Amino acid sequence: MRVAVAGCCHGELDKIYETLALAERRGPGPIDLLLCCGDFQAVRNEADLRCMAVPPKYRHMQTFYRYYSGEKKAPVLTIFIGGNHEASNHLQELPYGGWVAPNIYYLGLAGVVKYRGVRIGGISGIFKSHDYRKGHFECPPYNAATIRSIYHVRNIEVYKLKQLKQPMDIFLSHDWPRSIYHYGNKKQLLKTKSFFRQEVENNTLGSPAASELLEHLKPTYWFSAHLHVKFAALMQHQVIEIEHDPSAPDYLEYDTEWLAILRATNDLINVSERLWNMPENNGLHTRWDYSATKEAMNEVLEKLNHDLKVPCNFSVTAACYDPSKPQTQMQLVHRISPQTTEFCAQLGITDINIRLQKAKEEQHVCGDSEEQDDVESNDSGEDPSEYNTDTSALSSINPDEIMLDEEEEYDDSIVSAHSDMNTPSVEPSSDQASDFSASFSDIRILPSSMTVSSDDTSGSPVGKEGNRGDPVELGDGKDLTKVPLKRLSDEHEPEQRKKIKRRNQAIYAAVDNDDTA
Repeated sequence: MRVAVAGCCHGELDKIYETLALAERRGPGPIDLLLCCGDFQAVRNEADLRCMAVPPKYRHMQTFYRYYSGEKKAPVLTIFIGGNHEASNHLQELPYGGWVAPNIYYLGLAGVVKYRGVRIGGISGIFKSHDYRKGHFECPPYNAATIRSIYHVRNIEVYKLKQLKQPMDIFLSHDWPRSIYHYGNKKQLLKTKSFFRQEVENNTLGSPAASELLEHLKPTYWFSAHLHVKFAALMQHQVIEIEHDPSAPDYLEYDTEWLAILRATNDLINVSERLWNMPENNGLHTRWDYSATKEAMNEVLEKLNHDLKVPCNFSVTAACYDPSKPQTQMQLVHRISPQTTEFCAQLGITDINIRLQKAKEEQHVCGDSEEQDDVESNDSGEDPSEYNTDTSALSSINPDEIMLDEEEEYDDSIVSAHSDMNTPSVEPSSDQASDFSASFSDIRILPSSMTVSSDDTSGSPVGKEGNRGDPVELGDGKDLTKVPLKRLSDEHEPEQRKKIKRRNQAIYAAVDNDDTA
């Protein structure tokens, strides 16, 4: 099965599909599947544009609306996750995943599906420690804080994914797993992106939550995007060959283990802004293991009448953009998607958006009150996260990014003005210390466990032993050797921060010289 992988899409579907058509003409055959690693930008109309966390001058309609309206249809099955530049109100309609257009499937906040026997999982958003333990409290209309916090990864999604036991073939995340740069061509990475050096040396670049999932799931392939750089690949192309079951159906299927976990964890749904922890085996919780039993998976099959095919039930939930009749004042509405309603009813689980609407009526938790506009997401006095620091930090000027005005940007990439030396650095063993070339003969056998730094808290667990040496995919569709990473310990937020936003200038049109970093 030929699979194409795209990094940050930024709504440029026409260009992406044109590129795939060119690859098909040059390659050995048709492409069966397209995977997109976030910043997909499923923008349907002007209201959706206002829900993207970018300054107004970078809000462009791009081409997704043509696929949403039915003017065009995706020529290849497309599966994507969310990043940090999305029409968040649109994706919020589908927390458990669903079709955003015919033949274009969103995996949801987190999700697992199967295609031709290949198991594909993913998690949307980027990691920010101050929001990690909060519930999914945001809903339209968003304010200056919630328009960004809505795409921050939450511990409930990581917890659900860690209940999975069956092997994973492909996994998608938007930001990179932290420490993965130590197991690739780090020298070439820092030559290409020199401004990553401090974060790489301090081991603060990337998502610690993704690292924990990488250690637990050990997928055959892992694809990430976000940093706009291709990193140390085993293959020189974005189209890869993946073994599949020739007897498996050629349509998208639900994954029974994942659906059983969704049912089991339904009572853990939280739509409040308060910080909370997942159940642990510490004597305080009556239940802490939500992994899927054979009986639970059989119950799922019974509820679905033994039909795992994802129904082609895409429906238009908002007016589509009309270039001849622009509507700059289109009303922003918190919508309930019939796809999600049908899915939740079939499984007997809660629609997060219905719970949010009830909470809004009862407690006014949504981000439309004026008093919340000046409140940062990390104003709690509690310890912000079980992880050391935020992800995707930049300590120096990135020439590929745009410096934003303070009033336009809240915290898309928060970075410390001082190096945080409390973060344990996970380095390869001495016999693996040198950078390796991207050839198959130089693949390293990774250590089965990781060293715990003396700076870690006493209770911080170390990495577990792994028995698979499969490659991991990083950058905009490249693959790396997999790293079993350890879980990191607690720390407080950095005291001094500056704000930088990762944007690709070529994607969003020309930028004035005084706006570029």
